[in-house]
Amino acid sequence: MTAKKPNVIDNSLDAILIKLGDFGKYQIYVFTLVCVAVVLHSMVYIAYVFTAMDLDYRCRIPECDSPIIPEYQQPWLGNSIPYTNRRPDKCSRYVPFKNDTGLNNCTLADFNMDIVERCQDFVYSGVEHTILKEYNLQCDNNLWKLTMVGTINNIGQFFGLMISGFISDKYGRKVVLVWGVVLSGICGCLRTFMPTYELFLIFEFLDAAFGCGSFICGFVLGVELVGPEKRIIAGTIIASCGAVGEILIAIAAWSTKSWKLLILICYAPSILLLSYLWLLPESLRWNLSKGRIAECQETLRTLAKVNGKEISDKELETLDIVVAEINEPGKSLGKSSSLFMEAFTSRTLMLRLIACCICWVTCTFLFYGLTLNSVSLVAGNKYLDFILTSLVEIPAYFACNFVVEKCGRKKTLFVSYLLTGAACLLFIFIPNTSRWGSLSVYLIGKFGATASFTILYVITSEMFPTNLRNSFMGTCSTFGRCGSMISPQTPLLAKLWGPLPLLSFAGMSLIAGVLTLLFPETLHKKLPDTVKEAEDIGKTVKIDDSQLEVPEKSYILEKYLL
Repeated sequence: MTAKKPNVIDNSLDAILIKLGDFGKYQIYVFTLVCVAVVLHSMVYIAYVFTAMDLDYRCRIPECDSPIIPEYQQPWLGNSIPYTNRRPDKCSRYVPFKNDTGLNNCTLADFNMDIVERCQDFVYSGVEHTILKEYNLQCDNNLWKLTMVGTINNIGQFFGLMISGFISDKYGRKVVLVWGVVLSGICGCLRTFMPTYELFLIFEFLDAAFGCGSFICGFVLGVELVGPEKRIIAGTIIASCGAVGEILIAIAAWSTKSWKLLILICYAPSILLLSYLWLLPESLRWNLSKGRIAECQETLRTLAKVNGKEISDKELETLDIVVAEINEPGKSLGKSSSLFMEAFTSRTLMLRLIACCICWVTCTFLFYGLTLNSVSLVAGNKYLDFILTSLVEIPAYFACNFVVEKCGRKKTLFVSYLLTGAACLLFIFIPNTSRWGSLSVYLIGKFGATASFTILYVITSEMFPTNLRNSFMGTCSTFGRCGSMISPQTPLLAKLWGPLPLLSFAGMSLIAGVLTLLFPETLHKKLPDTVKEAEDIGKTVKIDDSQLEVPEKSYILEKYLL
């Protein structure tokens, strides 16, 4: 078997980067800037969990409640309000026998428990202020308006990713990173001044659309200056910064208890990223793809100077060969077209693609669904639960980089799905009184969902032909967005039956786990170049490292740099 021709860009740049230092002072400087941007982006992209959070409230009983500052908990509530699952009903009350106020003790004799009426005035538990209060979205008939905020956010990301991809290819990665975060911050701040729910949704959409491409571009900028040996840990740290951002916004929400103040605190600092236009270098590979050799050489000279290394003009001249290779006319266009048609006549690849799309939908549904539902766990602190659910992503990222290499992609993905499904099923049967027992099982489910999401990127990138790899990855990723759009609606399932969201998580994860059996094992296999090689990839024997097309082995990194 003949190894694939090495990638010119990787070889030329990697050789220079290794000489100048895998992770020197300049890389640390750029890496730190990127990590700050990733944390800021992560804080704002998940903010809707707290801005559109449901609250505990009940009907105001004017005959009994204090007219000044009524308290949520009262000894007479059971006499005036029906209870559901040991909680006072949010929007219903018993009709009083008397029409005047001041029923004194508010006893059973004061209310007709055979007649229930809806109320228009409410008493809240705690001081939390979300858009539920702002736009009067109380009661079950308005719950869909709260869940719609998350769906609109994901729809904005869906459209924004298509646009940001075009902009990043045409104008650069730094442009998308900086202006995406800045414009997202501006839209977020403006959202706090919107007088209606409909205008709020418009700016929620714009916020997500502007900012969605920033993480990917920041990821690329952060890791590509790092030498090949350091990219695994660099990619893992940047991915973990996303979890850090989620933790920080939960802490901010816990401290402020006000959706407007929360948004202003988390979005306003994003405007400071305008300074990155001068502080952050543009992507080396993007500069080369556009023939901007001078800019690329200047970045490498700066890198060498800050790291205390030397780079000769002769070494920099090798970048001319890279640009010539990129701009080679007629580069396998016809071959890609014929390969595309051949792939669609392959029963093996089509079954694999369909199974892969379902697995992607499941992954995003599980990952985001478990994150969003963490603020609704019974008998817990919603903010602490969210923090722990986000925190568990970090060990999952680090574990994947080691376990996948030792145990293989297929087996690890299968186990991750089963782990998530089993945890969701088990959670249903744990008593509400077992606070830490139920939370531990929930966190195990989120760990499995994070692991399966990460591993799925890897195996998807390795089991399709080279010329179709990006197209098929894009197809799977597009279908995956459907899962993230649906996941904010899971609280509506809980209104039908409490365990239904977790049952849906468990059912989909088990189905996806079975579908992974259609995937080949790609560990220590050469990346396929043809449809025939892709069909046979699971049948080939292990080959030596000299035959592998693996210029860099960062598994989290692969999902952004393919």
